[in-house]
Amino acid sequence: MKSLVGRLTNKGESGKDHSGKGQREHGGDTPAAADKPARSGEAPHSADTRQAESSAGQNTDKRPAKRRRRSRKSEASAAPWSVDDFVVEEKEGETRFHDLGLRDEILHGVAELGFQYCSPIQASVLPHTLQGNDAIGKAQTGTGKTAAFLITIFNDLLNHPVEGERFVGEPRALVIAPTRELVMQIAADAEDLGKFTGLKFATLIGGMDYQKQLNRLQREVVDLVVATPGRLLDFMGRRDLYLDHIEVLVLDEADRMLDMGFIPQVKRIVRATPRKEDRQTLLFSATFTQDIINLSQQWTYHPVTVEIEPESVATDSVDQKVYMVSSDQRYKVLTNLLRSEDASSVIVFANRRDQVRRLHEKLRRSGIAAGILSGEIPQAKRTRTLEQFKQGEIKVLVATDVAGRGIHVDGVSHVVNFNLPEDPEDYVHRIGRTGRAGATGVSISFASEDDAFLLPDLEALLGTPLECTHPPEELLG
Repeated sequence: MKSLVGRLTNKGESGKDHSGKGQREHGGDTPAAADKPARSGEAPHSADTRQAESSAGQNTDKRPAKRRRRSRKSEASAAPWSVDDFVVEEKEGETRFHDLGLRDEILHGVAELGFQYCSPIQASVLPHTLQGNDAIGKAQTGTGKTAAFLITIFNDLLNHPVEGERFVGEPRALVIAPTRELVMQIAADAEDLGKFTGLKFATLIGGMDYQKQLNRLQREVVDLVVATPGRLLDFMGRRDLYLDHIEVLVLDEADRMLDMGFIPQVKRIVRATPRKEDRQTLLFSATFTQDIINLSQQWTYHPVTVEIEPESVATDSVDQKVYMVSSDQRYKVLTNLLRSEDASSVIVFANRRDQVRRLHEKLRRSGIAAGILSGEIPQAKRTRTLEQFKQGEIKVLVATDVAGRGIHVDGVSHVVNFNLPEDPEDYVHRIGRTGRAGATGVSISFASEDDAFLLPDLEALLGTPLECTHPPEELLG
């Protein structure tokens, strides 16, 4: 396999067009990664080259003079490791990461994380994306799609290194996600998976110190940027970041970005990248609405479409309970539940920021240590609160759906829906915060006179009725 990777890499290098004007062939599938033409950004960028391009009118925006040029380190300094150390037996119906022709640096990261076989979304999409094809993937959170697009990015960047000098503030790959927490989770996964690649990553999110993020971009050449749309536009508007050399563009949770009103911003970002024929675009969404389909057609070039339906919409590892309570009873039932021995780590969801804020204040007055996650909380505090929750320093987290999308914490014993979500999809995401990594969990939803009418829509999505009962006496006392 190593020899095969070597042949593919050598073939790709020898067949590259370093003119910087390469594009995909029209009327057919994208060429394989080893034979694909150089995308914008793969050409050497010396000072003379940049000056020539500017004078020819190909780069009308002048880079600030204060920006520095540095050569990137081409190799990661890692302890000796061989793919022979990563033994995974062949198994019928399973795809090994060995079978994908990945670079050894990536396999090393995969091995250290303990992964052996691809998840369904990875096994379906990676054979296409590793060949340079665009892809549209329908998959729920927790299916392994993050690793799928990160592996695609890393393999592409390693197989097609840029020779010569590069400019800071010109990443080669970009991942856009709707929430700060999700961006941070993707960046953390990139650090783990790309540990041995030598590639450099940066995270751009609102609510954090702009100058610190700028310093990270200017300190060294960054290969991958993971960002929320608003903060990314801030950097572009101040000419601190340029997207004209993006080779791989990933749009994660496109349906959520549509719901949150980010699509106009995302359109501006996409227009700042090379043409869709000259970049690889991966779009992932939990649902395929007509709006998502229309956007994917605008942004992708001859994409493959992969739909992974979960075995069940709501995981079987979660015991779902619906308690019929009056509005006045909700808080008493919640506090009694939080004081029970079984509730070791609990996320409580409410629909709006003001509801989350009032609930958090009432819990604190009741002597229950709780953290809060919502869009109005400064990002530094949200990050600190989430870390305290992960470490077990606080056992209760009160959150909105926007903040809760990026919560990936093992060991959550209970999820409580203090209000039933108005969007049934949010219910699935909420209860998916528990029962993770082979553990079991409990979700408890309160249904009152003001929101019980939402239950039929939840049942329609789940494909099964939800049993509604009164809370046990110990929770009402």
